[in-house]
Amino acid sequence: MPMIEFAAPRGPLPGYLSVPESGGPWPGVVVVHDAFGLTADIRRITDRFAANGYLALAPALYRRGHRIGCIVRTLRALQDGHGATVDDLVAARDHLVADERCTGRVASAGFCMGGGFCLLLAPRGVFDATAPNYGVAPRGLDALRDACPTVASYGGSDRMLPGAAAQLEEVLTDGGVPHDVHEYPGVGHSFMNNWPTPAPLRVVERTAGLAYSEPEAEDAWRRIIAFFGEHLHDAG
Repeated sequence: MPMIEFAAPRGPLPGYLSVPESGGPWPGVVVVHDAFGLTADIRRITDRFAANGYLALAPALYRRGHRIGCIVRTLRALQDGHGATVDDLVAARDHLVADERCTGRVASAGFCMGGGFCLLLAPRGVFDATAPNYGVAPRGLDALRDACPTVASYGGSDRMLPGAAAQLEEVLTDGGVPHDVHEYPGVGHSFMNNWPTPAPLRVVERTAGLAYSEPEAEDAWRRIIAFFGEHLHDAG
C-alpha cells in the first residue's frame, strides 16, 4: 500500500500517495476524504486520478490522537475556517509541489466534508483548480467570487444541500470564475462514493439518499478530468 508521511505544522501526517505509471512530471491532486476517513473508496478515487495522469495524495486527516477527537476537530476547522486540518491540507499541497515528479500545479478534489474544505480553500490562492463534490459551502459565500477554477457536482435529491448548486453557480458567475457546476436530478448525497455497503443496510442507504449511482458518477468524473485537463495540463 503506497502510504507515506508528509511534513505538516503540527507534525508528520500519513497519506495515501498514488503515482501514474508512465510519463511525468504530472500535475498534482490533493484528495480530501469525507467524514468516514481514508477509506478504500477514497483510495480507489486517488488511484483513479493517478490513472488519469495526476500525482494524487489523500491525507489521512484522522491520525492525530483519538479518532473521535480528530473528527470533532476536523469538523470544527471546517466550520471556523482555520485549524489543524486546514494547515494539513495546505501542507499536502506543498508536499506535492516540492516533489520533483510534480509540475507544480495542484488541484483539490473532495467529497461531502472534503468538498467543504475544497470550497473553503478555493479563494485562498492555495490550489490551481478544485472539484468539490456535494460540498457544504463555507460561511461567507461571497468569498468564492475569488475562487480558483471550480468544477462541482451535486445531487438534485440531496436533502442535506437543497439549492447548493444554484447558489454556487450564482456566486462563481458573479465573480467571473471559470466553472462547471452541475446538479444531477434523481440522485442524492454521496452519489460518487461507492462504499461496500452490507446488504441489510442498502435499503437504509437508499432511503437516506446516500446511494452510489454509476451513470451520474461517471459523468461527473468525465467533467472533472476534462476541467482539470484544461486548467492544470493545458495551462501548464
